[in-house]
Amino acid sequence: MKRLLPLLILLAALAPLALPSQFLVNLAMLTAFSALLGQGWNISGGFGGLTSFGHAAFFGIGAYTAAILQTRYGLNPWLGLPAGAILGAAVGAAIGIAAFRAGLRGSYFALVTLAFSEVFRIIANSAEITRGGLGILIPLRPGLTNFQFADRRASYAVTLALLAAATSVALWLRRSRFGARLIAVRENEDAASALGVDLVGTKVRALALSGAITATAGVLYAQTFLYVDPSIAFGIERSVEMLLVAMIGGAGTVWGPVLGAIVLHIIEDTSRALIDTPGFAPMLYGVVLLAIVAFLPGGIAGLRMHRAGNAKRGANA
Repeated sequence: MKRLLPLLILLAALAPLALPSQFLVNLAMLTAFSALLGQGWNISGGFGGLTSFGHAAFFGIGAYTAAILQTRYGLNPWLGLPAGAILGAAVGAAIGIAAFRAGLRGSYFALVTLAFSEVFRIIANSAEITRGGLGILIPLRPGLTNFQFADRRASYAVTLALLAAATSVALWLRRSRFGARLIAVRENEDAASALGVDLVGTKVRALALSGAITATAGVLYAQTFLYVDPSIAFGIERSVEMLLVAMIGGAGTVWGPVLGAIVLHIIEDTSRALIDTPGFAPMLYGVVLLAIVAFLPGGIAGLRMHRAGNAKRGANA
């Protein structure tokens, strides 16, 4: 079953490309987009144990980078992808160096990331280059060269490609020496340091990589929905969504964010159909998060591994 899971996910992901319904394709695209966000958070928060409440900072940086480069400087929209990734990585490294050299960890680090996200929101809300609270509206010019597509299936294909790249990074982390060092830091920093692991360097690189992936998702959002404002880019809801997706599916696992995105969108869409009340979605996110922490701390993927471990112990008994 473990070997079949990637194949089943791949088949399920490709199926919407053959569907004529734009609604179903759009739903699949939003799910894949959430998985991409979750995978970005998972790189540092899951594999590295660097719990962040402010990952929207990286998302907003990517979104505003794409919007500003296109509308203000007239550059090709595709350039937003590498530019956003580089800026996201740079900001992640800067935050990491400032926080980890100060010895911050756990809840203190989480609060620092939240503070940085809020600082970026305030800057975006008042800066002239971001058009303040009015936000930036990207002109609609469908075409491959403009990174805009009239058919949602094309947008979905691009989202899948970026998700596949992010998932490949997670798979590499699971198997690489750097990933092993990062997991060692997550499990026990003192023991990892005693073994010669560079704690600050390892965590900074993980946060930079996570920032790059999350910023890429921000670029994709800007080019798909053609509008960015401070609340969309740096709102706490975006950070909570990333954290939830990773934790529901299984933080620190390769396929956890994908599974978490599917489950979260099923819950969200079902609840919206039953209860169409403003503010209900954030409340539901909080309930789901509490339930996951209390009853399923390892997420869906963790539950599967727990059952596999029980079966193995039963066979050896």
